[in-house]
Amino acid sequence: MNRETDLFKTWLVETPLAHRGLHTKNIPENSLSAFSNAIEKGYGIELDVQLLADDTVVVFHDDSLARMTGNDGYIRFLNKDDLKALTLKGSKERIPTFQEVLDLVNGKVPLLIEIKNRHKVGKLEQKVIEMLKKYNGEYAVQSFNPFSLAYFKKHAPHIIRGQLAGELKNEDVKLSFVERFVMKRMTLNKTVSEPDFISYEAICLPNRFVKKFKHLPLLTWVVHSKEQYHKIIKHCDNIIFEDFDPEI
Repeated sequence: MNRETDLFKTWLVETPLAHRGLHTKNIPENSLSAFSNAIEKGYGIELDVQLLADDTVVVFHDDSLARMTGNDGYIRFLNKDDLKALTLKGSKERIPTFQEVLDLVNGKVPLLIEIKNRHKVGKLEQKVIEMLKKYNGEYAVQSFNPFSLAYFKKHAPHIIRGQLAGELKNEDVKLSFVERFVMKRMTLNKTVSEPDFISYEAICLPNRFVKKFKHLPLLTWVVHSKEQYHKIIKHCDNIIFEDFDPEI
């Protein structure tokens, strides 16, 4: 199979992806309700996975609990039982486990799973691989960490993997000069991650670094409006969106 060619004919480029689910003012991001909303509208779902201290895989974006739960502390220090005491953005929604999300989606729409791992590679990646073995649906993984993608390449080469990249100027993430250099230019694509697709920051398109990989499908994140969508779609194959409905 020529993956590079065949991926241009799949959901990866045909189905818009709701960023952290189809969330609204009253439906928190990365919640079961946000994912149900995306399923109802027929959109693919982009979500984030991390490990708790007891090795439970949960769907949550931030390192810190503050923005989404109003609590102090960090997600990686929690255990599964701790989730019962936390709600998302003052709603009744709780931080879901990855298994709960897989059970809910159950193949109804595609999943784009961001591996949130800036620490030692292996444990989170292997947990995700094992859980996806039992999942009957379309999915792909993506990560900013090229070594995380290299783990998937070695241990689960059948799983479609994407390199997240961009300048990250507006992202609340502390990166060294070297990390930003690598992230912007994707210098480890050919030697480490060998991605099947690129997922690049929307405000940075078009650029010469992305054009070097024009043989790969190009997704872009995050598109926030219909106006931005119309400007950016000619430079990419698919969008990861929030704050608007691209079908309206």
